[in-house]
Amino acid sequence: MYGDATLKQVQAMADDGCTHMVLLMRHSAREFNPDVHDLENPLTDEGRELSKRLGRQLPNAYTLRGYASPAERCVETAQLCLDGHATEGGSVTRVRPVEGLGVFYVLDQMKMYRVMRDMGTLQQFVSAWSESSIPEDALIPAQNAAQILMRVVTEKLNQPVAEKQIDVCVSHDLSLYLVRDRLLRESPDQGPVEFLDALVAFRRDDRVWLQSARTTPVDISAELVR
Repeated sequence: MYGDATLKQVQAMADDGCTHMVLLMRHSAREFNPDVHDLENPLTDEGRELSKRLGRQLPNAYTLRGYASPAERCVETAQLCLDGHATEGGSVTRVRPVEGLGVFYVLDQMKMYRVMRDMGTLQQFVSAWSESSIPEDALIPAQNAAQILMRVVTEKLNQPVAEKQIDVCVSHDLSLYLVRDRLLRESPDQGPVEFLDALVAFRRDDRVWLQSARTTPVDISAELVR
């Protein structure tokens, strides 16, 4: 079920004694209505239930704080996750839209969509982007985009509000494919980014680490230096 891989990751981290983790997570199940701008497609009813389920099943001892791409489906995913956590007695703060979790790396949406259509699949598009085969006026360079995004995400590790805390940062599949490829060296063809899949960032021994459900933790500290 969507979200299970993330729940498994988080529980493993909690069992290992991690007290503060940040999830870079794809939004929940969404509509694919071709008649509206893609970023305006909302969650489905199933997606809303899955978001609440995820929140209910995250470890109760952790306070949840939410951030999201400004896209409505991302904000709603984060809010419903926190709502679900609260129904089980978990502590929550609030959800705040953050532009850095959106598609800030897109310079020309129309050109990007045309290139993506011609590529055929999102995975092929990400590979081409990583290889600098995308027009420079369509997107900022992939490595730069991944570094900027993870600076936004990992800065939450410097802003604790509880003894045990999970920051839920909801974004888009393209963002997760990008970070997986550039910082974890996990190529797009190694597996899809499903709804509610997440990358987990945490600090250990004064270093910042990142992992997906498929990888062991990778030290990304050098990528965060400005």
